[in-house]
Amino acid sequence: MDRLKNSKPNILVVGDLMLDHYLWGECNRISPEAPVQVVDIKKETTHLGGAGNVVNNLLSLGASVGVLSVVGEDENAKELLGMLNSKGIDTSFIIAQSERKTSKKSRVIATHQQILRYDKESKDDISLKSQELLLKNYKEILDSFEAVLLSDYGKGVLTDSLTVKLIEEAKSRSKLVLVDPKGEDYSKYKDATLITPNKKEASIATKIEIKDEDSLNRAGKLLRESLELDYAIITLSEDGMAIFGDEVLKIPTVAREVYDVTGAGDTVLASFGYALSSGLSIEEAGFFATSAAAVVVGKLGSATVTLKEIDIYNHSLRAGKSEIKIKTKEEIVQILKSYKDKKIVFTNGCFDLLHRGHVKYLEVAKSFGDILIVGLNSDESVKRLKGKTRPINTLSDRAYVLGGLESVNFVVEFEEDTPYELIKAIKPDILVKGGDYKGKEVIGSDLVKEVRLVDFVDGKSTTNIIEKARK
Repeated sequence: MDRLKNSKPNILVVGDLMLDHYLWGECNRISPEAPVQVVDIKKETTHLGGAGNVVNNLLSLGASVGVLSVVGEDENAKELLGMLNSKGIDTSFIIAQSERKTSKKSRVIATHQQILRYDKESKDDISLKSQELLLKNYKEILDSFEAVLLSDYGKGVLTDSLTVKLIEEAKSRSKLVLVDPKGEDYSKYKDATLITPNKKEASIATKIEIKDEDSLNRAGKLLRESLELDYAIITLSEDGMAIFGDEVLKIPTVAREVYDVTGAGDTVLASFGYALSSGLSIEEAGFFATSAAAVVVGKLGSATVTLKEIDIYNHSLRAGKSEIKIKTKEEIVQILKSYKDKKIVFTNGCFDLLHRGHVKYLEVAKSFGDILIVGLNSDESVKRLKGKTRPINTLSDRAYVLGGLESVNFVVEFEEDTPYELIKAIKPDILVKGGDYKGKEVIGSDLVKEVRLVDFVDGKSTTNIIEKARK
C-alpha cells in the first residue's frame, strides 16, 4: 500500500456513461389502490453510473482520469457532463448524438432495501459517425495515458468493430487494456490485457456452467486462450477471484458485511487499472482489487473506495475481531464517511465490569439503528467520576470486552467527563442513555435528531457486583 500512496497514474475510461438516480424513503404501509408498497420519499440523489462509476473509483483512489463516450443531446446529458466537469474531468472529447437517450437508472430504496428500478436509455449501437469521431478523439489523446479501461454495459457505445479498433490501437502503443465485458460473445475483446467477468458472465460467454473448481478452471483457461489475453480474471463474489495467466492464482476475500453489490465490478476494473498502472504485479493487483471490492459491497448504492479504507480493511484482517472495533476519535470520523446512508446510534459509559444489564442495554441500543458506537470513559475519567478505586479494569481491557459483543460496531475512548465533544465529532442520529435519565438533561441532546432512554435490568450494576465481591 505504501507504494501506492504517491501514485497518480493517467487512465482513460471508454464506455457507457450513465446516471444512477436514487429515491430514498421509508415504507410503512401498502397502497389501497394495488398490492404495492407506498414509499414516503425523504431524499433524492444522483451519481455517475456505468463507466462514470469507474471514473469515480479511479478518482477516489487518486488517479488522473480521461473519459470518452457518446451521450444524447438531452437534459440527462447536461447533468452528466456537469457532474464530470465538477470533478475536474475534461468532457470536450465526449460526443453528443442527436436522437439518443442518455442512460439514467432510477432506484427506489426503502429502509436500505432496493424495491424498484426503472430505466430511461438507448441501447442501440451508436451511429457510424459517432464511432468515427470517438476513434479519432481516442487516437488523438491516447499517448497521454498509461492504461485504457473499457467499461462495457451493453448500451451501444462499445460496438464490435469500434472495440476491436480501440484495443488494436492501444496495443500498438504498448498500453494496458482492461475490460469489464458484457454479452455472450467476447470475441471483440481479443488481445486485451485482461478481462474481469463475474462467474455468471463467464459461464454465459464460455457456455460452461461454473459450479466447481474444475469447471472454473476450464472456463478461465478457455477465455484466456481463445481471446489471446495476458490474463482472464473471473470474480467469484464472496470467494474472491481467480486469475488465469501462465499460472492460476486464487485470491480470497473476506467481506465484513454485504449491503449491496451494485458497482462492485466497476471497483474491480478501476482497482486493477490503478494498481497495474502503478507498477504492481498481477498478484498484488489482485489482492488490492479484492480488498477494494470487499469495502464497496459493505456500502449501499454504487460506491467508491479510497486507499485509506483499503488500508483499514487489510488491517482488520490481521487484527482480532475485538481489536478492529476499537478506534480513535479521528479514525471513527473518517470511517463514518463511508456510512452516510446508515442510521448511527451512540451511547457511552464506563462499562467497568461488564454484566447482563450492560449487554441487554447495548442490544436494545443497537436495535434503534444500523451502527452502534460506544463512547468509553478513559481510566482517568472513570477515577474522577467513580473514585480512586475505579476502574477495576483498564481502558484497554474494557474496550476489548465491549468489542467482543455482536451488538457493538465501534468503541471510542474519550478523556473528558462527558462525551459532548465526541458526540459533536461523530454526529450520530440517535443518542441512547439509561432510564435513570428520565426528566434529566442528557448531554449531547442538542447535537442529535433523537434521544432514546433504555431501562436498566433490575439489580444488575457494577457497584452491586463490587459490593458482593467484598462480602
